[in-house]
Amino acid sequence: MSKRIVKSKSLKEVEANTKYMGCTFYLDCVDGENFTGTEFDNCSFRGWFRDWGRDEYGLWMAFTYKNVRQLMRWIRPGTFMMGSPETEEGRNEDEVQHQVTISKGFWLAETTCTQELWEAVMENNPSEFKGDKKPVDSVSWDDCNAFVKKLNEEVLELELCFPTEAQWEYACRAGTTTAFSFGESITTNQVNYDGETTVEVKSFGCNNWGLYEMHGNVWEWCNDWYDKYDISMTTDPVGAISGSYRGLRGGYWGLDSSGSVRSAYRFSFVPDYHGDNIGFRFCLRSQNKAAEL
Repeated sequence: MSKRIVKSKSLKEVEANTKYMGCTFYLDCVDGENFTGTEFDNCSFRGWFRDWGRDEYGLWMAFTYKNVRQLMRWIRPGTFMMGSPETEEGRNEDEVQHQVTISKGFWLAETTCTQELWEAVMENNPSEFKGDKKPVDSVSWDDCNAFVKKLNEEVLELELCFPTEAQWEYACRAGTTTAFSFGESITTNQVNYDGETTVEVKSFGCNNWGLYEMHGNVWEWCNDWYDKYDISMTTDPVGAISGSYRGLRGGYWGLDSSGSVRSAYRFSFVPDYHGDNIGFRFCLRSQNKAAEL
């Protein structure tokens, strides 16, 4: 496909399959799909969306809040098998395997929320295992929701939220169909489980989409109310409309069985529960505020 060429303009949007030359961009949050097939020659970026790039894992962007930088990964739309096959070791009955389509891309934090970012926003640190680069722990779903609301109010360009269970598992698998994103088995050299404490984020290798510690370290709150899968919902499922427990994914540092940190493993707690094994990872809804200046 030939690319459209745009020269020497001030723009507030990026269009796919376009080569930009000498342009200045004023971007807020961006739909990553618009960057497909783009080239930039001697262009500058201003506004909120200016710290971004491409690497071996795909498109990334970062925002900085009170000198704390958080990188986000663009998760492209796609279809995957959610849940686990009946033959998977450690499988539970609530992991009924079914095909799910994620129809819209989204930005997902490459790490769980760190203590330094939590403290910058909330001006407190409830964590049991202290360390700026460690994940915040001992936070309830309600606490994390308050964090998200406060940061969204303070930074108008943001629209942070919890990932759904489907989004979380899709991103965790990163195109794999095995029990773990690293294969059918793992060791404590790859994942923080069967341990005594949390570790700093990015202590272990990332998955194929550049996401760190999707297995182990701390449980991660999801948006869904926990319930059996409704396998009739095959596109962008959001879980039950109400319930008593919020979904958790990923496992944590103290589990003695690797089966509990599998991609498909599900857990839940009441939304006001605080535990030193629980943190969260936020995502950013795609926003395409497109208009030429």
